[in-house]
Amino acid sequence: MKASGETPLMAQYREIKARHPDAILFFRMGDFYEMFYDDAEVAARVLGLTLTSRNNGGAAEVPLAGIPVKAANEYLRRFVAQGFRVAICEQVEDPKLAKGIVKREVIETITPGAAFSDDLLDSGRNNFLCALVLRAASAGGAAPGGRGARADAVYVGIAAADLSTGEFRLVTTTRADADAVLARLAPREVVVPSAEAQGAAELDALLAPLGALVTARQPWEFDHERAADALTQQFAVASLEGFGVQPDDAPALGAAGALLRYLREVQPSGVPHLARPVVERPGGVMPLDEMTRRNLELVESLRGGEDTAGTLLSVLDRTQTPMGARLLRQWILAPLTDVAAIAARLDAVDSLHADGPARAALRETLDGVRDVERLAGKAAAQRATPRELRALGDSLARLPGVLAALRRTRCGGVLATLVDGWDDAAPLAARIRDTLMERPPLSFGEGETIAAGQDAELDDLRAVATGGKDAIAALQAQERERTGITSLKVGYNRVFGYYIEITNAHRDSVPAEYQRRQTLTGAERYVTPALKDFEEKVLGATERIEAIERRVFEALRREVGQAIAGLQAIAVRVATLDVFAALAEVAAREGYVRPAVDDEAVLEIVGGRHPVVERMMPRDQFIPNDVALAPDARMIILTGPNMAGKSTILRQVGLLVLMAQMGGFVAAASARVGVCDRVFTRVGASDNLVRGQSTFMVEMAETSAILHSATARSLVLLDEIGRGTATWDGLSIAWAVSEHLHERVRCKTIFATHYHELTQLADEFVSVRNYNVAVEEAGERILFLHRLRPGGADRSYGIEVGRLAGLPAPVIARARALLKVLEGEQLVPALAGGARRAAAAAPAGDQLALFSGPDPLVERLREVDANGLTPLQALALLAELSAAARGEVPPPSGRA
Repeated sequence: MKASGETPLMAQYREIKARHPDAILFFRMGDFYEMFYDDAEVAARVLGLTLTSRNNGGAAEVPLAGIPVKAANEYLRRFVAQGFRVAICEQVEDPKLAKGIVKREVIETITPGAAFSDDLLDSGRNNFLCALVLRAASAGGAAPGGRGARADAVYVGIAAADLSTGEFRLVTTTRADADAVLARLAPREVVVPSAEAQGAAELDALLAPLGALVTARQPWEFDHERAADALTQQFAVASLEGFGVQPDDAPALGAAGALLRYLREVQPSGVPHLARPVVERPGGVMPLDEMTRRNLELVESLRGGEDTAGTLLSVLDRTQTPMGARLLRQWILAPLTDVAAIAARLDAVDSLHADGPARAALRETLDGVRDVERLAGKAAAQRATPRELRALGDSLARLPGVLAALRRTRCGGVLATLVDGWDDAAPLAARIRDTLMERPPLSFGEGETIAAGQDAELDDLRAVATGGKDAIAALQAQERERTGITSLKVGYNRVFGYYIEITNAHRDSVPAEYQRRQTLTGAERYVTPALKDFEEKVLGATERIEAIERRVFEALRREVGQAIAGLQAIAVRVATLDVFAALAEVAAREGYVRPAVDDEAVLEIVGGRHPVVERMMPRDQFIPNDVALAPDARMIILTGPNMAGKSTILRQVGLLVLMAQMGGFVAAASARVGVCDRVFTRVGASDNLVRGQSTFMVEMAETSAILHSATARSLVLLDEIGRGTATWDGLSIAWAVSEHLHERVRCKTIFATHYHELTQLADEFVSVRNYNVAVEEAGERILFLHRLRPGGADRSYGIEVGRLAGLPAPVIARARALLKVLEGEQLVPALAGGARRAAAAAPAGDQLALFSGPDPLVERLREVDANGLTPLQALALLAELSAAARGEVPPPSGRA
């Protein structure tokens, strides 16, 4: 409703803003986007803009902030980076033809998950917008993959779309695996049912680690039956069966319906480039939990942020195209669990690895291919600029060379499939390159866009415009001769049009027919009737040229947009080929080998290396190690000093397994990998202050998740479990965890620890092996060899590490003296055998008793009144207790 005294412009603004209350409204006014009221104040605070005001026709002043249209992308980027939505409101009619207020409409709403601009996107990763919904098993049909479901089971439906590429996925998964799926997709924005919907608390738990913008929608929008109708209309099909959608996909289908409705709101012109949905089935890829991705630094460094240095991705990414970079990231985060699928990828990498010249030629041709996937998406959405459309045409023109290079290799399996189905869209590439100038401008009006020969009228008008420049030169020469003013100039600007400029020194020589148009500091500008006629002719031609160029370009863009399905298929093929070539290139450069992958419960690595650490060291200085796990030796207790490299070995094993299962070669002399359904890592210490969890609580929570989720086909890598609490508590937990993994889960396990007592597990269980990381002692100094060898270690050399870290010499000396005393008095409990049987017999809930019966030394210490001892008495008592502990005298008794 129009407020009293409000101008028509502000009434129009209020009406449009009311339809987009949750977005910052960029309101187009000429060459500026204006923001009013709260939006202006937010812009002033977030963007550092100057806040001004506008009179609204009443007593109050309206807060106002504006930005130039040409600079809008930078401000948009900063808004979106901070999680804001921005609605772009454009003038949708020519102001010259408007009757009254110019008509305006919101043409799109830009959000973190819905963006096309390169300024808002990372070329190396997808920009997913996800929708989530929770469904109980009884409400959502069968369990994912046709598995049986408990009556109280909860499944998560996930629909993911990348608006920039058109990629569209549907996933129905268990609540336990949903975190891993979402972490792999890494959505920038998530659409969920509103807070009052069922399962809101569970959704909050899922969303917390993502750090994404959350958009709440009405629960009815997630209805799977409505969704089915919406998707059949979107893709013009009679049913969704052709996409592989089954009854148990109902949760994902419901999420897809809500996502599609939301996309249509933020993109009123529609999403014609949205690809047909790909339905992901459980079991095809390995879910990677957050702690494993973090600990192994797969795509993000432990330092956080966007820097990928020090990650597996940084080592493997030798891709030549943005599509390939995005696909490689997906492969790293989704290792395969099917032996045949893994072998197919390995075969492709092997073929390219074996033929260096062909691989080099292939990579060279790929190097000039731009982001076909996103460029085609922009074209289909009618957003591609002339320069972007030309880049697409030039990229397509390189594809015949890519195919020729590919045919030079030994093409079998996946590579043969790529060759057989190859489509380089040659007619479309030629059409684009013939229509557009070789170097078109970013936008119209900044230079010629359409090549000569595409439109006869356009060519004629250009001749007029080009001839006009010659006519100007001739007119200038003619007027100089006629007036005798040699400094006379004929010029042009957008405000005043064409003019004749004469300096004040020649003012008296100006002919009478000259009409003054503009006064300058040292000159006057004039026009003549002949110059006015010429101006109308030339300017009319210029305006007509721009209109024709725009018409021809838009027709070309529509033609490209209609070919979106084929272009998306081309992008997938190019990306796949790029990843294979990159993995082969890295393998050749770094000396990686093809692993043998099978379904056996084995892991044999000979000469294994950490792919990231070795890259950071001088060549050939990394010490390789062998690791073997099998059904009869499925657990390794790994001991050794601090800084010896235990954590590096753990991470190394995990990375090599994941590299093998993603279909790549591995950093080793040889490797045999039995496919793992999951890889779990618990390495390092961290707290979670936001959730009120201590370091030890986080450690126990992560350990608990492993024990509940691991199966006999899993690989578990543990580092220092139990070190965050009292020694005996921690040792007891570490021992019990080890027993549970060995006896109940029966998975492949490597447990790195400073609890040397755990080496006794090898005496109790036939499938446990002790290994240590070797050191050499030279007096009180040690040399770290970083070499894995059989047997357990009995020292941690922590004091020596403290010396290397720079602790003061008196502290080191005192620590060594205290260590001798403590080692002399340390009573190591017999956790094996009797203690284990005692623990089994203990009542539920009781803590493990480390000693069988009261100990005389402990009883004697309880009787001591430490405050009543003189120094001499204290030393005598200490000597007495020490002798008793060594068994040299009977245990003491009596009060000191």
